[in-house]
Amino acid sequence: MAKGLLMTYVLWALGGPVGLHHLYLGRDSHALLWMLTLGGGGLGWLWEFWKLPGFVAQANRVQSWKQRPEEERPPLSLLRFASQIVVGVYFGLVALVSLSSMDNFYIVGLPLAVGLGVLLVAAVGNQTSDFKNTLGAAFLTSPVFYGRPIAILPISLAASITAQKHRRYKASVGPETLSVRLYRVGLAYLAFTGPLAYSTMYNTAATINYVAETLGSFLSWFSFFPLLGRLVESVLLLPCRIWWLLVGGPGFKSSRFQEWEKLYEFVDSFQDEKRQLAHQVLGVPEGATNEEIHRSYRDLVKVWHPDHNRHQTEEAQRHFLEIQAAYEVLSQPKKPRAS
Repeated sequence: MAKGLLMTYVLWALGGPVGLHHLYLGRDSHALLWMLTLGGGGLGWLWEFWKLPGFVAQANRVQSWKQRPEEERPPLSLLRFASQIVVGVYFGLVALVSLSSMDNFYIVGLPLAVGLGVLLVAAVGNQTSDFKNTLGAAFLTSPVFYGRPIAILPISLAASITAQKHRRYKASVGPETLSVRLYRVGLAYLAFTGPLAYSTMYNTAATINYVAETLGSFLSWFSFFPLLGRLVESVLLLPCRIWWLLVGGPGFKSSRFQEWEKLYEFVDSFQDEKRQLAHQVLGVPEGATNEEIHRSYRDLVKVWHPDHNRHQTEEAQRHFLEIQAAYEVLSQPKKPRAS
């Protein structure tokens, strides 16, 4: 049965962030991806508004996929490649939170989670990739960074490169009933969310501490990119603010939610900590004016510019970058604290 564009837009509007329109179009992998990421953080869902006519046309010419030569390869997509890396990192972080206590996690659990995230993106639309080679690259990369959370990034990168190298069009398959498709998607969704929900509800304190440490390290990386750092903080705080909007204000009745409120306060206060550090770097007091901040910045730049410190280039470069980042932080108006 041909798919209608109007119905696709209706489903996109009503349940797009959870992939209803992709289920309607038979794009089960894309639907699962949207369920696990809430429409790519909402941005992917909005961006799809202009892509839906192409998705409908693609769904209505499924028969043409069967006629493609087996040796023909899909064109390289930088967007798909970047998405594979990001989703692989996302799956790895979720695995760290929910499964890191299991034996041999860094050898088995972490590369498996990252590899499956990469494969999920690789299977979006009419494309797919080689299962064994992609997971093999993830498992071979994992021991090199054994025991370190930073392993997520190189594992995801290696798996994504392998998935792109072995990309191909999906093979012809017979029609499946909606119940079978929903059963398969539901099992995959439970496999992803089940361990995370258990860890969140029954090991709340340890989970929050681990998440806080991970977020702290993650946000610290953005100290040299203040604008991007503020964007990331806003994204991290968005779910909590939406919850407050729904319940009518801050404060959680459940003790478990009260524990998670501490994590919100941790992220919300991170900007203040960066401003305090920026004041220390520039050597100005808390109430310094913009003119005082700019004057201190110019003086320090003259002192620590790498061209003026060729005898200590590395140290000068480090101080120079810290001064630049501190000035960017203090140049922005202070964000009001949430009430």
